Amino acid sequence: MARCSILRSMTTSNCPITRLLSCPVTVFGGVIAISITALAAALASEVFLGLEPCKLCIYQRWGFVAAGMLAAIGLFMRKSPAWSPRMALLTAIAFAVNAAVALYHTGVEKKWWVSQVEGCIVTDFGTEPDSILANIMAAPTAPCDTIPWADPLLGLSMANYNVILCAGMALVMIAAAFALRTKKA
Repeated sequence: MARCSILRSMTTSNCPITRLLSCPVTVFGGVIAISITALAAALASEVFLGLEPCKLCIYQRWGFVAAGMLAAIGLFMRKSPAWSPRMALLTAIAFAVNAAVALYHTGVEKKWWVSQVEGCIVTDFGTEPDSILANIMAAPTAPCDTIPWADPLLGLSMANYNVILCAGMALVMIAAAFALRTKKA
């Protein structure tokens, strides 16, 4: 019975969560801030910690770029009540796809499966000087199956944290799409 009243209170406009999720500026501005922060953290880990990204790490960065761009479009089109829920759903899809890539990367890191992404395995450079240079230039910066950094307390890698962040953001954006649609009606 208590659970029903909690759900009922969230659907009313008096719920602070619903009010936050039904404000396009808050929702899309938050996504832009999270996307920029995630990209800045990835770049900072490269520059200051010397961590080399693998191919799957780069793919996950593109997911944040896509979510940020969709959120920027949603912010720009916030005056159109028909477009805000649609842009929120598209942003949710971008985060869900990024969570899937991060989950795949987690499986590769944990050796649950071998990566099928071309360029994830660092190959032998060869012995000929011309082939060595060509192979170095074409080689990925890091293999996908090694964990360059893990949280010392929980043992989670950056890919693990990305799964959690992106899956959570996908759920938040789905809730925002419903809140924005309800606000429109």
